[in-house]
Amino acid sequence: MSALTPELERKLGTAVERMPAFPRSVQKILELTRNINCLPKELVVVIEKDPVMTMKILKVINSAYYGLPSKITSVSQSVVYLGINTIKNLALGFAAVGIIPRMNQAGFDVQRYLLHSLVVAGVARQLATQSARGEVDPHDCYIAGLLHDFGKVVFAQFMAVEFRDALIHCAEHSVPLHEAEAEVIGVDHGLVGALLAKRWAFPEPLIDCIRDHHNPLAEASAMMDCLRVADQIVRYREIGDSGNPWREAEVHAAPERFGDDLEAIVTKLGSLDKLVEDAMMFAQVAKVQEES
Repeated sequence: MSALTPELERKLGTAVERMPAFPRSVQKILELTRNINCLPKELVVVIEKDPVMTMKILKVINSAYYGLPSKITSVSQSVVYLGINTIKNLALGFAAVGIIPRMNQAGFDVQRYLLHSLVVAGVARQLATQSARGEVDPHDCYIAGLLHDFGKVVFAQFMAVEFRDALIHCAEHSVPLHEAEAEVIGVDHGLVGALLAKRWAFPEPLIDCIRDHHNPLAEASAMMDCLRVADQIVRYREIGDSGNPWREAEVHAAPERFGDDLEAIVTKLGSLDKLVEDAMMFAQVAKVQEES
């Protein structure tokens, strides 16, 4: 990708700055969990000060997805049952979903995008558990999957005309959306998502993964492998819509780790139905704050 023009750099910077920040409670949770010595009780104190976050976490943990034998009634119990990393992911997920605008002028279907991202997150986590054990934290792969396409949200909200033209170019010329974005806008959603992740003070490996997930020259990593293959699987199965339909001519991602037979990978994963149900339930829970 060529260097950004000063005008494009200014527009991107303005767009990223206009995106909402995470709630203070979520920022504090992320700050605490960066410390490997974080104590569960520290997390509990922060969450209990945010009644909306508390309500959402309790609703999720008491859902059929987790299938617990008895109802969980406190944040302390939630941390015990789910663990610090899962609580962090839930908080981050609620925050990310909560700041996604429901409407945009680009004609980008946000609800289907959200389903795509949530299922990619779940698949990436599962792939990491199965095939990258000890190389990467599966929970980090979940976050990468959740946020990898967030640059599209920035485009749809603040560069709507250009993004709509890129979506049309992608469909009419049957090219990957990131290539259409580079052609029409001058930059792809990966870079914009990385700028946003940097603003949100995420770790460098995650920022790099978001920025480079469409860059074939980027250095491979376990997180990148799991993200790329998860994205392909979800688009191949047409779950949700990221604005980037599956193309039969696509080169399979990470064949060294996963092979080049997507059906075989999906078979090993097992049914994706539960991941889809979880994503749909999660999205509904995350809307509680907006509608209350």
